[in-house]
Amino acid sequence: MKTTRIASPTHSHAAALALARAATVWMFGMLVLVAGAMQSARAQDAASDVLKGDQVTEDKLLEALSPDPDVQKRSLRVKATAARAGVSRPARPSASLLITFQTASAELTANARQQLDVVGAALKNARLAPYKFIVEGHADPRGDPTANLVLSKNRASSVRSYLVDSHGIEPARLVAEGKGDRELLNHAQPAAPENRRVTIVTHIE
Repeated sequence: MKTTRIASPTHSHAAALALARAATVWMFGMLVLVAGAMQSARAQDAASDVLKGDQVTEDKLLEALSPDPDVQKRSLRVKATAARAGVSRPARPSASLLITFQTASAELTANARQQLDVVGAALKNARLAPYKFIVEGHADPRGDPTANLVLSKNRASSVRSYLVDSHGIEPARLVAEGKGDRELLNHAQPAAPENRRVTIVTHIE
């Protein structure tokens, strides 16, 4: 005579719990993968907002910094600091550049000077000659915030001085500001180079 075993309620409950745990682990893993992919995409977007090397051309700078509303800004995203802070104000034309410095100093590298030569030519162009600009220095969050603020201001001042001394830009047209590590472009990778950038913002009265 054949005997049929019936699973006890306790055994069925344990199996259900095991399945639920496995499903939870799987869902958590998928969420981690999706979050990682989103962070990677945001990091790529942030990096693409910053001009590097031979991407720094006079045409791109004129396009990005011109306050003319008829200019189509195809090459750069125009961003306003106020907009990032959630304040509704008109966007100020701006261009972020990956200006390099000597380690932990405000001394411009040879590559940085080459890029700033292009910036100087753009600022003397008839399209931008009537305007004033803010030179913002940005730092990544490594180190002391107070020291980062000082370093970012010194780097912005170095850029301003180079444009004034080497390209004859009127000093009154340029204001240097240090932003420290308060306005990261790449939050997913705090040490990313785009967080150590210089942003030139067109000053609009």
